[in-house]
Amino acid sequence: MHLTKKIKINPTEEQVDVLWQLSEQCRCLYNFALAERKDAWKTEQRSVKYVEQQNQLPALKEKFPQYNMVYSKVLQSVLKKLDANYKSFFSLWKNGDKSARSPKFRSGKYFMTLVYNQSGFKINNGKLSFSHKVNEIPLSFEIGNAFDLLEIKQIEIYNDDPYKGRGKFFVSITYEEIPITEYIDNDLYQAIDLGITKIVTAVNTQGKFFEVKTPRADQYWNTKIDTIKSRRDHCKKGSRKWIRLHRTYRKMEAKKSNQIKDFQHKLSKTMIENTRANTVIVGDLNLKSMAQSKKVTGKRKRSQNRSTQNQGYLSRFTEFLTYKAELAGKKVIRIDESYTSKECCVCGKRHDMPLWERTMNCDCGNVIDRDRNSAINIMKRFLSQNALWTSYQKFSDNLRQTGLQMDTCITANIQMT
Repeated sequence: MHLTKKIKINPTEEQVDVLWQLSEQCRCLYNFALAERKDAWKTEQRSVKYVEQQNQLPALKEKFPQYNMVYSKVLQSVLKKLDANYKSFFSLWKNGDKSARSPKFRSGKYFMTLVYNQSGFKINNGKLSFSHKVNEIPLSFEIGNAFDLLEIKQIEIYNDDPYKGRGKFFVSITYEEIPITEYIDNDLYQAIDLGITKIVTAVNTQGKFFEVKTPRADQYWNTKIDTIKSRRDHCKKGSRKWIRLHRTYRKMEAKKSNQIKDFQHKLSKTMIENTRANTVIVGDLNLKSMAQSKKVTGKRKRSQNRSTQNQGYLSRFTEFLTYKAELAGKKVIRIDESYTSKECCVCGKRHDMPLWERTMNCDCGNVIDRDRNSAINIMKRFLSQNALWTSYQKFSDNLRQTGLQMDTCITANIQMT
């Protein structure tokens, strides 16, 4: 399993100049390759592939010797990034997202991420060094001794601000991590429904629920961010005041994002450590379609879409659960959760349930919170799809024993078992 560690570095002014020179050559290569793809399609109706552009790199370096100052793997990663951007664009377009746009050219203020894949770097005694041929100034940074004995796969250098010399520099180190224990199915399962108002609604095979309300740090920051953006938009772009306000805006966005990320790290760790179930089932949430719901109009729709987009880290939360479960010898399985919030978990009748409607009232007498209903349906769908009929029967019996009178279910959090 591959894990990534983000570390802040503090380069000197000379090292910052080297990093920007390397970024400039990568940016020029990116724009050159992008222009080649656009021209080939415009004149010949032909798609240029990554392998073709990679094979042209030696001749390009002979014609433009300045590219030789960049390590060869870094140049290849630039072409791979462009190819990945095109694949993402075509995938979105084929899936019906007409708002998708093709990759754009990078301006001179944009710092290109420098990717050293498998080689071009060295870690020794807590010091990380990178290869380059700009000048004699070494790119060497202190990162601690934690990585000396690890198998490093890739290291990226990037800047968190697009304005030259203004941002902070970081390195992301991707390394191989061996899971602590091996996964064993112990016939205990936990199904999780991810949502907006409640980030987690879980049910286990004992029929017990676990709910966590979303802390919504974005509600605190949104008003402050809107004020700063309004002031910034009344300034001339690129002026001193505009840059100052833009820096403040980015700082607020970073704090909001970090608060949500910190909460998700702690919650995912707590959930994995405090459940006896070795298998966790998560609904494969399509957050983008939730934000594009057209059944709500006016102020309610704007509020709903913004809250959904601000909680767009739900897929990241699933990734946190996945790798922490693997380290603990457990497994996270994603399944399709289509209509799990709309189908009654008792009789199976499908209802029209817009996002703002939080309670299901079925004709069979079942009154239940939509998130709990979805968690139950996710569990039932997983058990039935995998023919785990004994566990399915046990789950159904436990729900009856706990009283599947869903209108009487309490809203307080219940400890996981």
